[in-house]
Amino acid sequence: MREGMSLQTRRELLEHMLPQYREASTVKKKSKLLDAFTASTGYNRKYAMGLLNHAKVEQSTPQRPRPRHYGPEVQHALFLVWHAANRICAKRLIPFLPTLVEALERHEHLHISEECRRQLLSMSAATADRLLRSQRTRGQRGLSTTRSGTLLKQQIPVRTFEAWEETRPGFLEADLVAHGGADIEGGYLYTLTPTDVATGWTECLPLMHRSQEAVLAAIQRARTLFPFSVLGIDTDNGGEFINEVMVAYCEQEHITFTRGRPYQKRDQCNALAKKWRNCASSGRV
Repeated sequence: MREGMSLQTRRELLEHMLPQYREASTVKKKSKLLDAFTASTGYNRKYAMGLLNHAKVEQSTPQRPRPRHYGPEVQHALFLVWHAANRICAKRLIPFLPTLVEALERHEHLHISEECRRQLLSMSAATADRLLRSQRTRGQRGLSTTRSGTLLKQQIPVRTFEAWEETRPGFLEADLVAHGGADIEGGYLYTLTPTDVATGWTECLPLMHRSQEAVLAAIQRARTLFPFSVLGIDTDNGGEFINEVMVAYCEQEHITFTRGRPYQKRDQCNALAKKWRNCASSGRV
């Protein structure tokens, strides 16, 4: 390969030589063209001959922009539903769109045409994710009451959304919901929502405060409510979960204890999706 010649230049030279080489009527003319090609590119003669004999002649076609399929009305409706669902990932949002749209329309928070509804409900998760990308970059972070635990996180293994492969009941995702509205100052109630990954079974347990002891007591109560044994618990990185009391309890009861990644809500997507589906069906969105 000749030094100083870029790959793009060699490709352009090949495209230029291809018609001449293939239209040459004699072996002598082809041999001269092959000599010139190898001298310019530095290619091995057999390799160069293979390129000239077998390379495809590419015809440049103008790239036309893909027509826009979803108009402003559909995008606005998607953004409204997404914000109502607490900005969950598109993969979890799409299955609950019919329920959310119906609830929002019933309470007159959403007004769309039949064609808009048809397009919205037929949208794929990939398309929704692409349309929501601009909203994620400029949107402000929502209010959060989660505070990192003091326990060394290295002691508790990380489990991501992609790692959930359990098909038998007993592996739970647990989330603590704060009922503080738009203001997280002062005191308010909490709800622990452990959700079984395999079956979707969810229990909602009220808490007066979010202490380690209160959360542990709620988890102990939840174990008596599920119709199967609890084999594993996956939580976020809040101090109410990531603490020595919880680790010791799970070790004593032989329960697998894992945590999600910081600032990655989709690692607890089963608990979050079930929570918003319950809110939509009861008209609380």
